[in-house]
Amino acid sequence: MQNITIAIDGFSSTGKSTVAKQLAKALSYVYVDTGAMYRAVTLYAMQNNFIAQDCFDTEALINQLDDINISFKFNETLGFAEVYLNSVNVEKQIRTLEVSKFVSQVATVPEVRRQLVKQQQQMGKDKGVVMDGRDIGTVVFPDAELKLFMTASANTRAVRRYEELKERGDDVSFEDVLKNVETRDRIDSTRKDSPLTKAVDAIEIDNSNLTLDEQFETILQLAKQTIAKNA
Repeated sequence: MQNITIAIDGFSSTGKSTVAKQLAKALSYVYVDTGAMYRAVTLYAMQNNFIAQDCFDTEALINQLDDINISFKFNETLGFAEVYLNSVNVEKQIRTLEVSKFVSQVATVPEVRRQLVKQQQQMGKDKGVVMDGRDIGTVVFPDAELKLFMTASANTRAVRRYEELKERGDDVSFEDVLKNVETRDRIDSTRKDSPLTKAVDAIEIDNSNLTLDEQFETILQLAKQTIAKNA
């Protein structure tokens, strides 16, 4: 079977990672969660006091980018790869609302993006990869055989994110989650370096009214059709 590159872009909390994991498993492809990589850099910045509510020392972060090592290790029990920051499992820490508040700011730093894009391109150089993020189909893999762009209303996405955080035991309010979603949309879409945009040849998937199963089946069929076309 001919391996292809599958790029999944879109707004925050549209279920990109969920469907990308499902797709990679179904196709026996490698899955790379690029959003987790930016979250790991954000966590590093927070741990080292480079970023806080009213300040962001971008120069300090840039100067230490070579000290940041991000890797993925498959967890057999959970059935997906967890994120490691300098050999420490940070899968849970990077998913907090606190990290979500700052990740879009960190992602606007050109030096951070260049560093991570290089790593992402290396991870996907042999194809047979499903990668999700904000600029996969436009910057990381502009020649990807299948490009998808995920979207849903801000309110729908905030409800999903709120329920996910509450289920994890996080003490959050829906208003804060909605504000975070809207703020991230604005920052991601207006940043100067690699803004969130739909690639001209990407297929848009609005999952506002789709179940997870319906979304997966739709995307799986698109992937199979594209693989067959490129065989």
